[in-house]
Amino acid sequence: MVNRSSLTTRSCLSFAATARGWTCGPASQKVFDAAVKAAYGGKRQITWFKIYAGDEACDKYGQFQYLPQDTLNAIAEYGIAIKGPLTTPIGGGIRSLNVALRQINDLYACVRPCRYYPGTPSPHKTPEKLDVIVYRENTEDIYLGIEWCQGTEMADKLIKLLNSELIPATPEHGKKQIRLDSGIGIKPISKTGSQRLVRRAIQNALRLPKSKQMVTLVHKGNIMKYTEGAFRDWGYELATTEFRASCVTERESSILGNKEDNPTITLEENARKVEPGYDALTPEKQAEARSEVESVLDQIWDTHGNGKWKDKIVVNDRIADSIFQQIQTRPGEYSILATMNLNGDYLSDAGAAIVGGLGMGPGANIGDECAIFEATHGTAPKHAGLDRVNPGSLILSG
Repeated sequence: MVNRSSLTTRSCLSFAATARGWTCGPASQKVFDAAVKAAYGGKRQITWFKIYAGDEACDKYGQFQYLPQDTLNAIAEYGIAIKGPLTTPIGGGIRSLNVALRQINDLYACVRPCRYYPGTPSPHKTPEKLDVIVYRENTEDIYLGIEWCQGTEMADKLIKLLNSELIPATPEHGKKQIRLDSGIGIKPISKTGSQRLVRRAIQNALRLPKSKQMVTLVHKGNIMKYTEGAFRDWGYELATTEFRASCVTERESSILGNKEDNPTITLEENARKVEPGYDALTPEKQAEARSEVESVLDQIWDTHGNGKWKDKIVVNDRIADSIFQQIQTRPGEYSILATMNLNGDYLSDAGAAIVGGLGMGPGANIGDECAIFEATHGTAPKHAGLDRVNPGSLILSG
């Protein structure tokens, strides 16, 4: 739906709420209209304009026209969209309508706030302690959908190439081999994609109260060092270059804090405090730890030392499986979570479950040119229009 108001050059759109569904949801639409009326005293209003996706688009545009060009043109022209859940069609060559919309429009930041609203039923005793925003990279990772089915000619060819040439040519892989009856998928994580996502997360943190100015990089870099580990490293690189004046890493804060507590502390003593198991490290690794301490003190003591770092955005990182239990056991310690695509998918749903379920989970897909806001839950066509489904997710997205 499009807002063609003369008061704004970029306006609102909405898709159908289900694959066949009801436009934007009747309850949500009433709330949006009432909110605009209350906010602007009747001087502004939304003129709704429906565009099509899913089965309803096929009814209007023809077989397999799940995402008509008219729909894509409208998003590009008006810049803002709001949509309900869309079911991925069976057949037709589209893996996921939602993923396609994100990739076609380069909506690289999936933003999902998870906070509690009083009165909402929740399985947790203290859901109000969780107040986080998940920034999920939206265009890469396994969701790019580059796969080859087991037993196909291309899968067999790729496995043979990997087993015979590429894996043996990389010493760290040792004698690893891929089973011949495997399906193959590619997991691309780019520096460009990672850093533009983390940039948005840090920019959001700058707008928050001081107590909430923290960005946590979520990854599985202990296992996937060149994809998930690279995401972490590129995130830290961005924070300590582009946002150097505004950011401090968790490790840097420890180094600075150690010197503040003991101005005469040596580099080795400081390194021993920040590096677990320092005494068990090789001499080379110990030297690296001392060099890191020296570098931090040389570069940012004047700008971040003597307690100045306490007013900066803290950037840290956590292993993905650890953060899943920490948002339940220590939810108050986190604010903004920056993740890759798959981890962010799981994590945002887990966060929504804590505060009352996906029915209370808003979502936004944001790029540099346009954005699509959406309910995060799935479709339920048999309940559409019967006044029995929680409209909270779509309302909060609006």
